[in-house]
Amino acid sequence: MDPSEMENRTKRFALRIISLVSRLPNNRIGDVLGRQILKSGTSVGANYAEATRASSRRHFISILEIGAREAAETLYWLQLLAESKTVKPERLADLTDECNQLLAILTASGRTAKRNR
Repeated sequence: MDPSEMENRTKRFALRIISLVSRLPNNRIGDVLGRQILKSGTSVGANYAEATRASSRRHFISILEIGAREAAETLYWLQLLAESKTVKPERLADLTDECNQLLAILTASGRTAKRNR
């Protein structure tokens, strides 16, 4: 995938996370889960953008791995939102699918970069 296409995709994902958080219930659960998913979900793209500007292959791989961990964490928060019924699971299906795809791309990119050292 072209790096600029991936940057755009991760930015759109972050914007969808922001939109989700803005619609969470205004209570303790919404606040805590919202803060967590807002941090991890928006950092996926920030880490990818940083990786594309890495100063070395080792730095690139390290930052991609951080982005993948943030995507995995975001999946966890999406699961909690769905399983706690804070958000109807069907409303999270597309976002969860996109997060899984981003995680797979970041993981594969990191593995490829490691093999090509």
